[in-house]
Amino acid sequence: MNLLPRQQLKLLRQNGKQYYVDARGVRLPSVSTILSATKSQADKDRLLNWRKRLGTEEANRVSTTASRRGTKTHKYIQRYLQGEEFVCCDASLPYWESIKPVLENISIVRSVESPIAHYELGYAGIVDCVASYQGVPCVCEWKTADKPKGGIERLFDFPLQLMAYLGAVNYSYQKLGVAINCALLVVAIPNLPAEVFWFEQTEVNFYWQKWKERINDYYKTRSR
Repeated sequence: MNLLPRQQLKLLRQNGKQYYVDARGVRLPSVSTILSATKSQADKDRLLNWRKRLGTEEANRVSTTASRRGTKTHKYIQRYLQGEEFVCCDASLPYWESIKPVLENISIVRSVESPIAHYELGYAGIVDCVASYQGVPCVCEWKTADKPKGGIERLFDFPLQLMAYLGAVNYSYQKLGVAINCALLVVAIPNLPAEVFWFEQTEVNFYWQKWKERINDYYKTRSR
């Protein structure tokens, strides 16, 4: 397995935001911090209305459950891709069974759950996977949901998050000849096949530009 060198970045949580700090002390905001700080008013209103509809306590419970579910599913995927044995817990089993057929098409794994930074644009995060899907090199992102998204427009900021990682991978490993042009986003759904969203060069370029706009918005706001 030709693994990419792992970057040494430590997670720092501060005032409800996430940053990554390298060995030199350089601090970079996480991808999720930038996306959260630059949400459109429509997305903010949608989240606020959802919380009002459910009530604060129930909304917090749903969010916490989804976060834990995603974390556990990621761990099982990581162990699978690394060739490790594991036993899936009952709560995660429906999501694992949903996504496993997609993982069987993953090969040439070069990075799993690795810190990644883009110093030129000023951000960092954890890339789920760098590998090949059906023989094509790509950056992968795994998600879980209770029901199908149904279309790319229902993914909201997920494609931007994915392109942020793709851009950081290409930036960080360009001297090793890494130049990835495709991306894979998979949504595991209980009792249904996982949804597969495949992004080729045109889509990658589109969302990459959108992501760079969000970075610019983030730093403009901070400089005021």
